[in-house]
Amino acid sequence: MKKYWSIFKTQLLNNLAYPGEMFWRSLAIVIFMWIFSSLWRVTYAVTDVETSIGLPLNSIMWYFMLAEVIELGKPRLANAISAAVKDGSIAYLLNKPFNFLLYHFSAGIGDSLVRALMLAGFGTLTVWAIAGPPPPWTGWLMALPVVLLAWSIHFCFNAMIGLLAFVTEEVAPFEWIYQKFVQVMGGLFIPLDLFPAWLRTFANALPFAYIVYGPARLFVQPDPARFAALLGIQAGWLAVLALILYFVYQRSVQRLAINGG
Repeated sequence: MKKYWSIFKTQLLNNLAYPGEMFWRSLAIVIFMWIFSSLWRVTYAVTDVETSIGLPLNSIMWYFMLAEVIELGKPRLANAISAAVKDGSIAYLLNKPFNFLLYHFSAGIGDSLVRALMLAGFGTLTVWAIAGPPPPWTGWLMALPVVLLAWSIHFCFNAMIGLLAFVTEEVAPFEWIYQKFVQVMGGLFIPLDLFPAWLRTFANALPFAYIVYGPARLFVQPDPARFAALLGIQAGWLAVLALILYFVYQRSVQRLAINGG
């Protein structure tokens, strides 16, 4: 595992070498938080949403802050694989002395940590200014491991989408569909608590809820029992998706068609 740890550290340092770029890219969360604040202030004022969701306006804003950090900071792989297939460089990557998927996972987590820390910094300052102080410190501690597991689950999905490039070359439509599932069924825009009962049950049966909603809800309402349950469910989904990803990878490599390079 030393080489993957080295890949992780290298990617981490590469991102730290360009703080200006990270700074400007992270400003997006300030805009998103201002939009969410305007929207949900009106929603709380004209409806009884606080009773339905069980969270005051302050907490819902911190929910969206972490949800956006997870979404904007998640590892990105699908487009990189597609580009490598198109230009032919995938042939060289597959022959390197490391596992192709573990290499991208290590690099992706290194990239995500730096990006997420910057996003969380801007998001915290923004939400604190417009909605009040953050959740208790236990929420921050519990959020870290579940966010890492959420990114790992996302990586499995994103890697499988990227591997479609071995056959189709272009994967943008598949990634777009996946993003919409995460945004809607994962609770990025609307917490699952506000869904109709039947749709909430359906969403909780899918892994997308444990990429965004689960970690964000735990963050604003830290609870040891909720934390343990979420970790168990995330670990279960990760094991299933990692196994599927392994077989998809083996199958995709056999069918790889390179038109560039």
